[in-house]
Amino acid sequence: MRLSAAHRQTPSGRLRARGAGIPFPGMPGLANAITDVGDVKVGYCTLIEGDGPLVVGKGPVRTGVTAIFPRGRAKGTAPVYAGYFSMSGNGEMSGAAFIEERGRFEGPVVITNTHSCGLARDVTAQWMTEQVAIDAKADQPFWLPVAAETFDGTLNDINGHHVAAEHVRAAFADAKGGPVDEGNVGGGTGMTTYQFKGGSGTASRVITIEDKGYTVGAFVQSNFGKRHLMTVAGIPIGVHFPTDESPNSDLGSIIGVVATDAPLLPHQVKRLARRSTLGIARSGGIASNESGDLFVAFSTANEDVIESNFGSVQVEMLGEGNLSVIYEAAIQAMDEAIMNALFAGETMVGRDGNTAPGLPVEEVCEILRRHGRLIDIE
Repeated sequence: MRLSAAHRQTPSGRLRARGAGIPFPGMPGLANAITDVGDVKVGYCTLIEGDGPLVVGKGPVRTGVTAIFPRGRAKGTAPVYAGYFSMSGNGEMSGAAFIEERGRFEGPVVITNTHSCGLARDVTAQWMTEQVAIDAKADQPFWLPVAAETFDGTLNDINGHHVAAEHVRAAFADAKGGPVDEGNVGGGTGMTTYQFKGGSGTASRVITIEDKGYTVGAFVQSNFGKRHLMTVAGIPIGVHFPTDESPNSDLGSIIGVVATDAPLLPHQVKRLARRSTLGIARSGGIASNESGDLFVAFSTANEDVIESNFGSVQVEMLGEGNLSVIYEAAIQAMDEAIMNALFAGETMVGRDGNTAPGLPVEEVCEILRRHGRLIDIE
C-alpha cells in the first residue's frame, strides 16, 4: 500500500501507526490530523529540562502545553457550536459548564498537566481579552476558556509548576495547519499510554453524506490504560509485553477533542462527543476508577450566525439520520489518534529515573503479521 509522507510520519520524522503498516478503516484526510478540518490549527510548547532525582521547583521537567484553535489564530476568539462529555470525571476541563448551558465555546482549547490547568485557563482569558475590545461584548463581557489536563507527575516535577504564561502564549504562537507532530510534544510530553510512552496524537476521516464531503478530526492527549488491556487492530497486544507495574493501579487520563465541518447543532455535537469515546474502547480503554476521560467536540459550520444573539436566525443542520456516519468517523479517528500517540512516542526518562518505554514497534508488528493484521507499506 502506498502512503503519503504525512500519513507515514510526523513532521519531525516520528513514525505514525499507518507508517508501520497498521490497518485502519475509513479514509483519512490529507494530513490525517485534526487540522484537516477547515481552519483548525494546532500549536505546541514542549518543556524538557534536567535529569536525576526530583527536586520540587527545579525538576526534572517533562511537560508542556497544547493549543487547538477551532477557527485559526486570526479568528482566535470566534465561537463554535460545541458539546462536552465526561466518560470518567477524575479530571478537569474548564468551560464545561458553559458548554453544557450555551452549547458553544470561544477561543482555543488548551491542554496541559494537572497542576497547570488553571494557569492555562487564565492566560487564555488574558490573551483573548487582548484580541478584542472587551467593551464590545456587552452580552457577555468575560471569557470562559476551555482548558484541560492529564497527570504527568510520574516523569515530571508537576508540583514545581514549571508551565508559565509565556509557555501558553508560545503554544498559541506556534499554532499552524497541515501535518501535526505527535508523541512527546506539547501537553503530551510527560504522558504514558498502556504503560508505554504516549502523549499527543491525532487523525482524521473524510466522509460523504448525500453527495457532500465533510471531515471529522480527532486529537488526544493520551495518558491512560493498563498494559494487559492494550489492543491494536483488534488483536490483544499488551498481554505479550508484561510489566512489573501493578495492573490494579487506575491512575491515568485522556483528553479527547473532536472537530468537524459538518453542520451540527449543539445537541448533535454533544452526541458526537459521547460517541467518540468508543474509540478508546477499541484500543482497550475502560474508563477506570481513577481516570479522567473528558471529551469536547465542536462544529466549525454556521460561522456567520453563531454570534447572532437577538431576533430570528437561520442555522444549518444535518438530519438525525445522517449522524451515524459522523459517529463512525469520529470513533475511527479517535482510535487511530491514540495509536499515533503510542507509535510516535519515544522512550523518556524522567524524575528519579522513572522511565516510560517507547512502544516496541517491530515486535508489535510481528505479532500483527502472524494474525494477518499488518499491511505491507511501499
